[in-house]
Amino acid sequence: MNKKMIKLMFAFSIMAAAVALGQEVAEAVADAAAPTEEKTTLMEMIKQGGPFMWPLGLFSMLTIYFVVQNFLALREKVLLRPEMMPEFIQLMKDKKVVEAHSLCKENETLFTYVFAAGLERCSTRGDINFGKVKEAIEEASTEEVTQYMKPIDYLSIIGATAPMLGLLGTVSGMIKAFQTIGSKGMGKPQELAGNIGEALVTTATGLIIAIPAMLFYYFFRNNFIKSTATLGRQIGALLDTLESGELPLGYETMAGGSSAKEAPAAATE
Repeated sequence: MNKKMIKLMFAFSIMAAAVALGQEVAEAVADAAAPTEEKTTLMEMIKQGGPFMWPLGLFSMLTIYFVVQNFLALREKVLLRPEMMPEFIQLMKDKKVVEAHSLCKENETLFTYVFAAGLERCSTRGDINFGKVKEAIEEASTEEVTQYMKPIDYLSIIGATAPMLGLLGTVSGMIKAFQTIGSKGMGKPQELAGNIGEALVTTATGLIIAIPAMLFYYFFRNNFIKSTATLGRQIGALLDTLESGELPLGYETMAGGSSAKEAPAAATE
């Protein structure tokens, strides 16, 4: 009896091993017969996005162009030329308006253009109407600020338009998906997935373009506002020096430090 039980148990174990081996072989065959999963490349995703990817691609290139342009053009040392301030201060102290105007024309930038516009209202005979000078400076600064703000505003336009264009692609893809369901039913999921993929890809692309564009827009705008405030302070110091003939605070040691030496002597008297 014990021998029969041992034989039955041995037979059952062989059958169980055979069944397990058969299942493993069947799963291996099924895995081999199943199509391998392919990874979607970037170019395939762009093609899947449909025709709306062309204007979105143009927006992405324009974003890169305006970001690089603003980085190069809106640097404070390019806009304001702070290294030239001591020379301008000395020229204004000595009432050398013509020489200062020539120096502005030789080094054209935001600061020199605006300051030169004010110097053009000065008389070479020494009669200076500071009201007209300040009016000319305000007009020139408004003109230049508008010109410099254009590339910054273009980033804002791209940041506002790209998501709307992506949303339009989303609507187009969903319309195609419902048309596929209405005409062919759910029998061809590949076509339905392609339409839904077009909707999602265009939405994601629009957001990917818009988010950096808006971040760079606020970054450049805030920095440019700071530079214009510094511009006003610099020109104000130059006009005060021209009017008073005295060096402003921080420039007393210019011209060999004569002003710094004269101040204590005057105080002693």
